This record gives sequence, structure tokens and C-alpha cells, in this order.
Amino acid sequence: MLKIKIATGLLMLLSSFLLSAAIDVYKFDDPEKEKRFHQLAFELRCPKCQNQNIADSNAEIAQDLRTKIYQMLNADKNDNEIVDYMVERYGDFVLYEPRVKPQTYLLWYGPGLFLLLGLVVVVLIIRSRKKAYNDTHNHEPSLSNSEAKALDALLKTKQGKKQ
Repeated sequence: MLKIKIATGLLMLLSSFLLSAAIDVYKFDDPEKEKRFHQLAFELRCPKCQNQNIADSNAEIAQDLRTKIYQMLNADKNDNEIVDYMVERYGDFVLYEPRVKPQTYLLWYGPGLFLLLGLVVVVLIIRSRKKAYNDTHNHEPSLSNSEAKALDALLKTKQGKKQ
């Protein structure tokens, strides 16, 4: 029984060491570069994790990307050069907000076009319903000459009875 408790304790102790993750530590001489590093790491998406930025991801590729950002910052590359490198290597997927270009026009302008199209459809439906309503409710029936004479005679007869 004692051996089982000791073995269980050792297993738990060893498993806790296995579960600990390595923490990347990047040292910057300039606090501005460190701020840019964190900003870029939060802006770029991990190619493996899909909806996680490289700052929060524990994937190996995210670690590699963080290291590459660190190296490029130390090589005095600006943010645009770093982002361009990542896009060139991994595609627009690494950007949470893809750039506006012919391949992404539908992504950027599609919602506005669909909204505009929806408004046009709504206006056309309202106009057609209003026209149909006016056609059915504002249409005065026309009487033939004989019907008009009969109606006049009927009205004169009724007026004569009232007096």
C-alpha cells in the first residue's frame, strides 16, 4: 500500500514537470521595440491555431514567428516590413484584417453591397404594394350612360320622398 502511494506521488510530481510550458523570454534594449513586438504578436494570427494570435499560441510555429519578429526588430525592420514578410511567407491568413486588394474586394465591400441590394429590394416591394393598394382602393367604378341615368332617377326619387 505504501509503495502505491509513493509511486502515485512520484508520478504526480513528474507529470507536473511535463505539463509546464516553456516561456519565451525576449530581452529588448529599447522599450519601444518591446512594445512593437507585443503589438505585432497580438496582431498576427497563428497559421496552425486558426483563431489565436501568435502571442497566445503555444504552437511551435507561433514560437518560431515570435522569434522571427524579435530578430527582425533587432535588425531594425519596421512593422510594415515584418508584416509583409509574414504575409509573403504564410499568406493573408496571418492577418486578422486582410489588406484591401482585388482578391479581398468581396470580403471588404460585399457586406455593404448586400445591404444596399437589400434596401433596394425593400423599396421596390414597398412601392409595388403601395401601387397595388392604390389601384384597388382608389379606383372609382365607371358607370355606363344607362346606369348613370338610372342612378340619377333613383336619387331624384329618394330626394322627392324625403321632402
